[in-house]
Amino acid sequence: MDDTEFLETAQGRRLAYHRFSGREPGVVFLGGLRSDMTGTKAVHLEAWARRTGRAFLRFDYSGHGASSGDFTEGCIGDWAEDAEGAITALTEGPVVLVGSSMGGWISLLMAGHLPGKIAGLVTIAAAPDFTEDGMWGEWSEEQRATLMQEGQVALPSEYGEDMIVTRRMIEDGRDHLVLRGLLEVAVPVRMLQGTADTDVPMSVALRLLEHMEGPDIRLELVKGADHRFSDPACLDTITRAMGEVLALA
Repeated sequence: MDDTEFLETAQGRRLAYHRFSGREPGVVFLGGLRSDMTGTKAVHLEAWARRTGRAFLRFDYSGHGASSGDFTEGCIGDWAEDAEGAITALTEGPVVLVGSSMGGWISLLMAGHLPGKIAGLVTIAAAPDFTEDGMWGEWSEEQRATLMQEGQVALPSEYGEDMIVTRRMIEDGRDHLVLRGLLEVAVPVRMLQGTADTDVPMSVALRLLEHMEGPDIRLELVKGADHRFSDPACLDTITRAMGEVLALA
């Protein structure tokens, strides 16, 4: 049965979501760039939460999945607003965030924006500051010039059609960087990273670990795992890490 519901945000965006009640802290899944809430990790975590009686929320950012808007109109700031709006309106009590790729960046922003609400973090191939370091910082002069002159640039993607990156996405990303100084996170954190990830290399995870300060932060490297981090062993690793954080929260 399709139990998709919709949230109208303060910014006028319409976010698709699935949720159910249960024990607290609840769990919120934050997906990656151009991903949606029907992905393997999101569905697996929901099934785990149902089996264990844990409150759970998954949703689509604006311009993603079944939510309103076009992807090319969005940026990190918009999607962080979506996450904050969904967490605030659709959950009760403390929550543990499970952030995949871009969702890992957004989960770090939420830990700062909602300090009394976020009880723990689990990141999967977290991609903090990717607009600046993984895009702009690695582009050719020609790509940079195209972005500045035409307002967008097309990047080939192994996940489907070319990804359109806009000037707004790059410039807005600079307002949300988290790796330019000490990043204090006052909740338990479990960072998961595959050694065969070609989208977000291990160096990003190590850099994040170096910049982050908190009471209980651990990085687990999984040899041979790729960016999807979605085979059965990786999925079991995610739920184990989530269980650890929930026990500490």
